[in-house]
Amino acid sequence: MGCGGCRVRFNFGKVLSKASVFFTMVLIFTYFFYCLTGLCDSAPRTLYSQKAADGGYDNLDERSQVLVDLRPPPPLHLGAQLHNRTAYPDAPQVDAEEQLQQYEQGSEKEANIIPVSNTYGTKRLPNAIIIGVKKGGTRALLEFLRIHPDVRAFGAEPHFFDRFYDRGLEWYRNLMPRTLDGQITMEKTPSYFVTKEAPSRVCTMNCQTKLIVVVRDPVTRAVSDYTQTLTKNPGLPSFQSLALKNSSTGLVDTTWSAVRIGLYAKHLENWLKYFPLSHFLFVSGERLVSDPAGEMGRVQDFLGLKRVISEKHFYFNQTKGFPCLKKPEGSSRPRCLGKSKGRPHPQIPSEVLQRLRDFYRPFNQRFYQMSGQDFGWD
Repeated sequence: MGCGGCRVRFNFGKVLSKASVFFTMVLIFTYFFYCLTGLCDSAPRTLYSQKAADGGYDNLDERSQVLVDLRPPPPLHLGAQLHNRTAYPDAPQVDAEEQLQQYEQGSEKEANIIPVSNTYGTKRLPNAIIIGVKKGGTRALLEFLRIHPDVRAFGAEPHFFDRFYDRGLEWYRNLMPRTLDGQITMEKTPSYFVTKEAPSRVCTMNCQTKLIVVVRDPVTRAVSDYTQTLTKNPGLPSFQSLALKNSSTGLVDTTWSAVRIGLYAKHLENWLKYFPLSHFLFVSGERLVSDPAGEMGRVQDFLGLKRVISEKHFYFNQTKGFPCLKKPEGSSRPRCLGKSKGRPHPQIPSEVLQRLRDFYRPFNQRFYQMSGQDFGWD
């Protein structure tokens, strides 16, 4: 009788032990299922936690710079090559489509390094686009914006509205990073600003799109543009021979793209046929260097974002001559744009530069009136 009671108690104890193990396993399985479906990473992350999840980056000139667009972005030289293909007839030609395909194929090969949780979200068409201008500071602006937890941007320049429009909006959408509710999808292609068909095409997608234009003294911008091409094609003619039709008359050659891009008023007139001025933000390339936090405050306000990016994120790199982002937590180096940025400019005869300043002056004044901002280039 007593032994029978012992067996009952012993069997009851085994049942409790098995039940405890069973419920423990259920809890573990539920936890792993919860994480694998991405729910534990659904909230927007801070800059540093996002950087750690994405594998880290120290130099924006490396392929592994960041995974904020959920795929490793291409090297920075890819964006420059894509929109430089037709800038100079004598420059080496780059197959933009082939380069973009290589980027997409490379992303697929590296997809196995992307955490499963990073597939959470939706691919959306851009809410805002940095449409210009080349050599104005668009890459710096995009990288500064990407530290904001509510901004997701495509790393390369897609050139959809000027080169790949025939591929359709779904192709364009699929290039974009996944975003959560409340986050902004962005891309930047500086050649849009000077492309005649771009305004109507962007409006066809969404006439409420916010448009950002980074502008810079058109003379300095032209020299920077020429410098970039000269590094790729050392046999390029001199700046003055390209900028002036005739050195004796001093007539400026507006067919040269480095000169033509700086006619901001003419390009803006084309965009204002489809978008009201309120849809534009004109960012000063000069102030983006001298006061990055101030300009980024304006950009965040324009995009309807909380002011997260501030003075604490920047320091001025004396060697490069422009601001860099302070190193994120856990990184050994600060984040600066690559070697292709901040190149020393060649010596240009002062009379050539003055001739260009005289040429641009009425166009600059007109642009000041149209934009409602005096950029002080004259």
